[in-house]
Amino acid sequence: MTPAEILDRLIAFPSVVGTPNGEIVAWIADYLEKIGAKVTLIPGPEGDRSNLFATLGPADRPGYIVSGHMDVVPAGEPDWSSDPFAMRRDGDHLFGRGTSDMKGFLATVLAAAPEFAKRELKHPIHIAFSYDEEAGCRGVPHMIAKIPDLCAKPLGAIIGEPSGMRAVRAHKGKAAARITVKGLAGHSSRPDLGRNAIHAMANVLNATITQAANLATGPFDDAFQPPYSSMQAGIISGGQALNIIPEEAVMQVEARAITGVDPAGLLTQVKEAAEALAKDGFEVEWTELNAYPALSLAADAPLATLVEELSGNESLAAVSYGTEAGLFQQAGIDAIICGPGDIGRAHKPDEYVLISELEACLSMIRALGDHCAA
Repeated sequence: MTPAEILDRLIAFPSVVGTPNGEIVAWIADYLEKIGAKVTLIPGPEGDRSNLFATLGPADRPGYIVSGHMDVVPAGEPDWSSDPFAMRRDGDHLFGRGTSDMKGFLATVLAAAPEFAKRELKHPIHIAFSYDEEAGCRGVPHMIAKIPDLCAKPLGAIIGEPSGMRAVRAHKGKAAARITVKGLAGHSSRPDLGRNAIHAMANVLNATITQAANLATGPFDDAFQPPYSSMQAGIISGGQALNIIPEEAVMQVEARAITGVDPAGLLTQVKEAAEALAKDGFEVEWTELNAYPALSLAADAPLATLVEELSGNESLAAVSYGTEAGLFQQAGIDAIICGPGDIGRAHKPDEYVLISELEACLSMIRALGDHCAA
């Protein structure tokens, strides 16, 4: 099957983040098992979704991981020109949710897999497909934890996020949290008898704004745009009616950290501001939503040099978006980003990938096979 034919099948699975993914996992597992790959499903604690890890070649020797996520963001936007879960072809364009982010890469890997199965690979190629990446890389840690039991330590991991087929050596880390503040409801005419949760949350919001301003003063890393760590409050809600003292307020905040900075640590001042509300009689709940580390691979690292050779393109120092690559690196496996498509097309109506981009990716994956067979 060609990458486009496989992509058509993958797009038809509405594997939206946070939902069961049994159907797409079963199809991929069956496809790989039929060509002789050793396939392992790694369920997550949710109980209704799994990661998939497969090996072609000798698992007891060091090899390479090609990795991507099976989930996609929702496709509820009204501006789609066609069904987002039925791939549509128009010339060189393939439209559908996940075509760029990032089922195009999955399809290309799967298209090359039968070729790998027929070769005498001296170093294995491992296929690592995860779930719920779009919710903050929630699925892949369960798979990474199992890798030492499944194969020899890999030489590196290529994460196929859309990068225009240019290798990317670095991205920021991220941490996000939800703060819930509970006060005491009452009639707005007697504010002295209640505890206004929205007013209390203002203290937490102010701490977020202050920290964001402080981060903009450095430290700096010019590889990134912006060249400093950042923070924002992205969602805030609370209250029932204007004449009711709001009993509850909820805010979600995120921090994105440059290399060498702990993203979770950036939220410390915000958490302290929230917890300080307890002394005024408010109940405060802090819930970590997700966290993943930054990626930083040296320009002269063997993996960077290899992927530049395989793709035929010079690598980029860094991108602003985050990926699962930092988690592989944190586990001691060198990682780099390189995949078909453009992140600028993702998460919007009429997302697409070009057939020519899939072909370029297929050439890279085949070149990896040549490298592993040499």
